Amino acid sequence: MASNMDREMILADFQACTGIENIDEAITLLEQNNWDLVAAINGVIPQENGILQSDYGGETIPGPAFDPTSHPASAPAPSSSSAFRPVMPSRQIVERQPRMLDFRVEYRDRNVDVVLEDSCTVGEIKQILENELQIPVSKMLLKGWKTGDVEDSTVLKSLHLPKNNSLYVLTPDLPPPSSSSHAGALQESLNQNFMLIITHREVQREYNLNFSGSSTIQEVKRNVYDLTSIPVRHQLWEGWPASATDDSMCLAESGLSYPCHRLTVGRRSSPAQTREQSEEQSTDVHMVSDSDGDDFEDASEFGVDDGEVFGMASSALRKSPMMPENAENEGDALLQFTAEFSSRYGDCHPVFFIGSLEAAFQEAFYVKARDRKLLAIYLHHDESVLTNVFCSQMLCAESIVSYLSQNFITWAWDLTKDANRARFLTMCNRHFGSVVAQTIRTQKTDQFPLFLIIMGKRSSNEVLNVIQGNTTVDELMMRLMAAMEIFTAQQQEDIKDEDEREARENVKREQDEAYRLSLEADRAKREAHEREMAEQFRLEQIRKEQEEEREAIRLSLEQALPPEPKEENAEPIVFDFVASKGFPWDEFKLLSTFPRRDVTQLDPNKSLLEVKLFPQETLFLEAKE
Repeated sequence: MASNMDREMILADFQACTGIENIDEAITLLEQNNWDLVAAINGVIPQENGILQSDYGGETIPGPAFDPTSHPASAPAPSSSSAFRPVMPSRQIVERQPRMLDFRVEYRDRNVDVVLEDSCTVGEIKQILENELQIPVSKMLLKGWKTGDVEDSTVLKSLHLPKNNSLYVLTPDLPPPSSSSHAGALQESLNQNFMLIITHREVQREYNLNFSGSSTIQEVKRNVYDLTSIPVRHQLWEGWPASATDDSMCLAESGLSYPCHRLTVGRRSSPAQTREQSEEQSTDVHMVSDSDGDDFEDASEFGVDDGEVFGMASSALRKSPMMPENAENEGDALLQFTAEFSSRYGDCHPVFFIGSLEAAFQEAFYVKARDRKLLAIYLHHDESVLTNVFCSQMLCAESIVSYLSQNFITWAWDLTKDANRARFLTMCNRHFGSVVAQTIRTQKTDQFPLFLIIMGKRSSNEVLNVIQGNTTVDELMMRLMAAMEIFTAQQQEDIKDEDEREARENVKREQDEAYRLSLEADRAKREAHEREMAEQFRLEQIRKEQEEEREAIRLSLEQALPPEPKEENAEPIVFDFVASKGFPWDEFKLLSTFPRRDVTQLDPNKSLLEVKLFPQETLFLEAKE
């Protein structure tokens, strides 16, 4: 099999020999002949008398005569085992047709498309740009050549250029243009949203699509390809304004009606019609057919280097890297990644987790089983030709964005820079093992971007799927849903185990709580008993002290009493006698019967005669309340 570089040279020689400008048709014919240049040319160009001369000593090789009516250009050509020998065509056989080269030249906010033969010089490109941009050739620096700076006298053919090329103009000696009201109006339009009502002609179906003013016509066509399965190069449109002459033009400057604009799309009737329209449009030296830049959908299946088709133009539009090199803080790096991703592909994109990969693990895996999610790791690479298509058409599709936000934690990393690539491989080796790290390390650039689906397990993290960039929205959704089914089954088991474990822990907690309450009750009972005993002891002590005090008072009163007086004694007698018998006045009262009175209320210094208790009286003792 020929390498991409060999195929590029074969493709260029085939176009030069046959004069076929349509790259799709040329690739198809070469593919049918297994990239055998001579066989492909023999299948297209009729040879006189069926004889093709060889470069080997003028030898002639007989072969079947070519009939144009029975061998259309799209029919399969004879293989290398046919009557023709696989030799390179001689200049004596086929006169080389002039090869047309397409250049897209960017200058400040303008793009100029130039189409020239490869026999022209670099200076002729500058002369065309001088008329278009009104910039003197002497003030103009034309940059973007793969071989470095070239002289104005350099012939384009000597540079071995692909058909599509991106260049840019620098004018260091000219002052920058001043801002104007037109620039302000354009900026306002870029921030507006356009509703495109697109009718699919064949099925009579209508789509209402919202696009920002900064979206390009090319992005609209690619989205329509997702909806209708009509490749961009086969789309036949009606309704675009006359000013919409370039697919790279943003909607704000294309002349669309705001806020709604109606368009109709259908499929081109035949490849022959497409080629005829392409030849009609290529007659203008200053503008190119917008079908030439739209070959990206099927380029991979023909084995050509897609970077030559649209990778250079995509790189020219990038303003800053997705992620800074050698970023110390992963959170800051991902903030820049999210901002740059939004500026390139719009605000409808997955919500990227801001933080380290370890923090993303915590968020996705180390929570309750019911709250766990899958971890999706998006690995970006700016140098891959699949990146722009994957991001704009797959990763930013509303269905994918919604499904990811509901079921995944999405973390991203940019592998474009070697330092960032090495850093991620180190993280990958630490968290997923050397096998996964080696798998990512051996991925080629054109296999990116990658989408890793990670499921957390008890002892390790398992990589369920590695999705490469060459996929479709339906296939991506199918693989996400398949991973989700595996995760859901595992999650149900984890939930069951977690519920059983929590039930056991709840029973244990309840038992522990009951035991704790029992201990507290016993302790409280014991402490209450101890307090009761202490109180009883205290009261007993008080009682004893009171009895001792009363006894002491009684004895003192008894000792203070005079002897029993004689009946004829006329001295006043006090009545401390009752107290001396153990009935103190503060606890008992002494009552007379008739009239009833409280003797303890009488003056104790008076005699019995004075209180009328003499010569005799019956008294009663009564405890005070």
